Amino acid sequence: MTALNIALIHYAAPPIVGGVESVLAQHARLMTQAGHRVTVLAGRGAPVAGGGELLLLPQVDSRHPDVLALKAELDRGSVPAGFTTLRDEILGALRPSLSLQDVVIAHNVCSLHKNLALTAALYLLSQEPGAPRFILWHHDLAWTAERYRGELHPGYPWDLLRTDWPGTQPVVVSEARRQELAALLGDPAGRIQVAPNGVSREQLLKLEDQTTALLRQMALGEAEPLLLLPARLTPRKNIELALKVLAKLRRELPNAALLVTGPEGPHNPVNAVYRQRLLALRDELGLAGAAHFAAEHDTLPLPDVVVADFLRLADALILPSRDEGFGIPLVEAALARLPVFCADIPPLRELGGTDVTYFALDAEPAAIAHQIASRLQNDPVYRFAARARQRYTWDRLYETSLAPLLAAARLAGAGGL
Repeated sequence: MTALNIALIHYAAPPIVGGVESVLAQHARLMTQAGHRVTVLAGRGAPVAGGGELLLLPQVDSRHPDVLALKAELDRGSVPAGFTTLRDEILGALRPSLSLQDVVIAHNVCSLHKNLALTAALYLLSQEPGAPRFILWHHDLAWTAERYRGELHPGYPWDLLRTDWPGTQPVVVSEARRQELAALLGDPAGRIQVAPNGVSREQLLKLEDQTTALLRQMALGEAEPLLLLPARLTPRKNIELALKVLAKLRRELPNAALLVTGPEGPHNPVNAVYRQRLLALRDELGLAGAAHFAAEHDTLPLPDVVVADFLRLADALILPSRDEGFGIPLVEAALARLPVFCADIPPLRELGGTDVTYFALDAEPAAIAHQIASRLQNDPVYRFAARARQRYTWDRLYETSLAPLLAAARLAGAGGL
């Protein structure tokens, strides 16, 4: 898509702490990464790393002294004489920047009464000939919140918060909010778009840069489920069984993937031959793009911190070893709260007790695959995690929500003020 000039507006920007501030920062980063030219307009804050430029306009802030003084009178139902003056000052401060934009995304400032002079200025700007396309992003709705009832009054400017602004695109963050806004505007909800908020796995889990790079190189973000096999490439680890299980598992769960984290075992030259056998078996089973060996991406073993990252990212641990002296991966999986599927051999049974799922070394791969699929599909924690990855990570949301909204805004046409 052609690059757009996009302005994101909110009372404040990070590092001010708040849910909307956090969402605004993610939007700024994602849009900048996609090649758009982003300007964040706020009353307070600092530049968003990787998120374009910041323009501070103090009177946009909900806590500016002039704004607070006016709000005290507005909350009592009186429109003070200085309201129009402040509105026009904000209008004059915004116009030079907004005249350069193709799209203006106003976060919460058109549905809350924290700075009604800003809301009124944006309404006027949105209605001028040749205005940018305005997307009104509503996280909260003042008129449907019981806590704000005493601060809202019939008429202007409060009614701007429950008016369908002509020529703009309303966006809400949930289906519940869409129904609220539709009732508030007297709109059948057909024009109101839902664009959920998201989570950055990289930030939430504090992933290493190497982990993030491997996730992208191997497209592991699409894996459902991701099985982890933290072992060196040596015959006693019986990795070929894991490959055969994966092939059968993908018949039930087509996006299942496997990651083997270890390099070749360092003490036996036969391990190089074993690695080639595994790669050949992967091709034979049609698992290219589904079965991954970290050793293909780096000649050095993965650092412990990266393996720890994958323990947090994986959905289950599989350990089909023919022989183990102890079985450290089971303990690591337990601490990471991963379900474990492992060979039924004495050291692993001693560790896992009745709390892991065992399979016989001579079991049919299809039977083991069914064990894994059944266990995961009946686990609400796994099901919710799978839905969260599919729908609520920021990278995914950019593809499913943000990019289509920007494409629609571009098609709707944008000009200068």
